This record gives sequence, structure tokens and C-alpha cells, in this order.
Amino acid sequence: MSMLHCLRTAMLAAVMLLAAVAAVRAQTATVDDTAKFLAGLMPSADSALAPLTKDPAWQRHAKFFDTAFGQLEQRQLSRIRAWADTNLAAPRPTMFYMFSGPDFIYANAFYSKASTYVLSALEPVGSVPDLTRLPRGGIASALYNVERSLESILSFSFFITKQMKTDLQAGQISGTLPILYVFLARSGMTVREVSPISLDDTGAAYFAGENPGPNAVRGVRIIFAGPEGQEKTLYYFSTDLSNSGVKASGFLKFCATLAPGNSLIKSASYLLHSGNFTTVRNFLLNNSATIIQDDSGIPLTYYGTKKWRLFPFGRYLGPIDEFPGRYQESYAALFRRAQPVDFGIGYRWRTPETNVLLSVRLPDDGSPAIDATASAEAPPPPRPRRPRPPANIGPQQWGGPQPWGGGFFVWR
Repeated sequence: MSMLHCLRTAMLAAVMLLAAVAAVRAQTATVDDTAKFLAGLMPSADSALAPLTKDPAWQRHAKFFDTAFGQLEQRQLSRIRAWADTNLAAPRPTMFYMFSGPDFIYANAFYSKASTYVLSALEPVGSVPDLTRLPRGGIASALYNVERSLESILSFSFFITKQMKTDLQAGQISGTLPILYVFLARSGMTVREVSPISLDDTGAAYFAGENPGPNAVRGVRIIFAGPEGQEKTLYYFSTDLSNSGVKASGFLKFCATLAPGNSLIKSASYLLHSGNFTTVRNFLLNNSATIIQDDSGIPLTYYGTKKWRLFPFGRYLGPIDEFPGRYQESYAALFRRAQPVDFGIGYRWRTPETNVLLSVRLPDDGSPAIDATASAEAPPPPRPRRPRPPANIGPQQWGGPQPWGGGFFVWR
């Protein structure tokens, strides 16, 4: 009888232990549930975040993002994907997006078939704490700051860095990571793993508590799955892309291990026009099979005619007033034979004013790039006309509702 009693006691203890373990696991939100929650999407039913979705602040947040991203999908993202499907026949597995900030949503729209995304900018990675442990009222504040940080990209087509920095330092969540979470979740991705990553000066990667030595580049690696279940990797690195910055770090050496790839350059503050960013400019030209950019990217003069075939889309009106002296006569001439485009990108984010240049690298012998692009030949050029002076769409017009545009990052 005593042995039976001991056995029953042991079994009861085991059941209670299993229940306690299950309870602990239930109280730990997964990174995917956290991403969905921040994006205004329902987390798993058994997630510790599920009860928080009853908060009126979250419900308002969810409705706001449902409307915002629904319009963005209809007016921008679906059109960009259709354009990419038509004009990019053989994309590479890797895509590079320098000066990107956390703009994964447009990286994915242009290069949805990539399996590795490398984004980079000055902004730090930051962190996302356990949202279930935020103080009273903390959830509402955190969600509001996320909304504010995305306000400019959803309204004007690019991040305003100073504004984003202020918004994401105002609460307990910080940096680019929460925005990456939102963009991944709203792109239909499942976040599987998030881990810090550091690069030493040779480009070697270090994880967890490993010491990368001095001049380390800090970042984050996110493993996620696409809607069809294919596992993909997103890297975001906080790094200085100037000549002195990349010389002191192993960032471009790390990128070289993933090359060749496809590249995206948008609203890059015309930094690649200056002599202080020649190293990253040369890297992109030497390690890209295709480059999609607006006129703030690589100046046309650096695309050698024996190495690149150029496909202009849209209309070139020159830079906005904030970037005087960056008008390119050669760009204006090229875009006189441009094909139409039904979405807007960059500082000229209104569709009738936007310019998109697809550059396809030719084989080394200069022969035609077979299957590099599916685009039809451009129509015959119209009669030459004098370029219109740039229209003023500066900050004074950023205060009210605007048409929706592409996603870009202002380096300021």
C-alpha cells in the first residue's frame, strides 16, 4: 500500500511538472507571434500575446495596418511584382540593398525569388523585448511608435531617418528590428529564428557570444519561410558604407561570399554620386547581375556600354530641390525612349514623375545577355524635347495625405 502511494505521488509530481513546463512555454511568445502582433495580425491561439489582442489599442492598430498595407499592396507592391515578373527572367539567389534601412518589403517586392537578402544602413538593429512584460500602457505606446516610424514610408515612399530614430527610441522597442518584423509578417512570411550576427575585418561571421574583435560590424540574421514554405535568410547590418567605413570593416568581404547577386538602390541621397562612396559603388557594379535603381543611385556614366544593357522605365524630371546639382543630362536623354511604369519609387514617388532604371550586366565578351531580362525592346524614341525643370515636392508638402508610393530610405 505504501509503494502504491509513492507511485501515485511520483506520477502526480510528473504530471504537475509537465503542466508547469507547458505553462512556461505557453507564456513565451515566439518571434513569429511577436512579428505578427506588431504587424497587427493575429498570433497563434495559444500564444501569450493572444490575450493582448483584446486590448482596444491593438485592435485599432490592426485596423490601421490592415487599411494601410491593403492600399500599399493594391497600389504599389502588386504592380512592382508584376513588373519584376515581366522584366526579370533569371534573378540570382542573393539580393543586395545598400542604404536600405529596414525596407524589406520593397526588397521582397522587386526580388521575391531571392533566397538571401542583405540590407544595410547606419541605423542600429535595436531590440524587441518580451511584449508580455511591458508595463501597464506599454503596449499602446509601443504600437503607436511603430506606426509613427512607418508613417513616412506608407505616405511618401521613403523613411525619414531622423523621424524614425526619434520614434523608435521613444519606447522600449528600438532600432530597425521591429520594422523588419512588421514587414516580414505583412509580406506573408513566417519568422523562424532571429539571432545577432557580427562580422570581423575579414568578413567572417560570429554568432551568440563569440568575439569578432575590433571594428566589428553588428547586425541581425533572420531565418524565415515564404508563403510556399521555402526557407530564406535576411541579413541587416548597421554599418558605415563610406570609403573609410567599408575599408575598416569586413562587410563587403562578407557580401562578396554571397555574390554575384541582384541589387536595389532607391532614395540613396545621391551618395553614390560622390567620391566618398566609390568603394561600395564599384562593389555593386562588379558583383551585380542586375541593378534596379532610381536616379539617386549609380550615375549613368559608370555603366560601361560594353558591360551593361540599360532599360529605362517612367520619366526623368531630375532631382528634387533638396539635392541640387545632381541633374544628369545623359539620364534625360536615355529616358526619352523609356517604357511606361504604373508605380512610383524614390523621391519622385508620384507615378507620373518616377524613374526606374533596370541595368542588366552583359557577359564578359559583350555578347547579348540571354534570359537576363524578359522585357520587350523599348519603343522608338519620341522627338527630343527639352527636359522640364524639377517640380517642387519638398518637405513643405509632406504634412498631409499623399498617394502611396515605394519604400525608400533617406540618409540624413
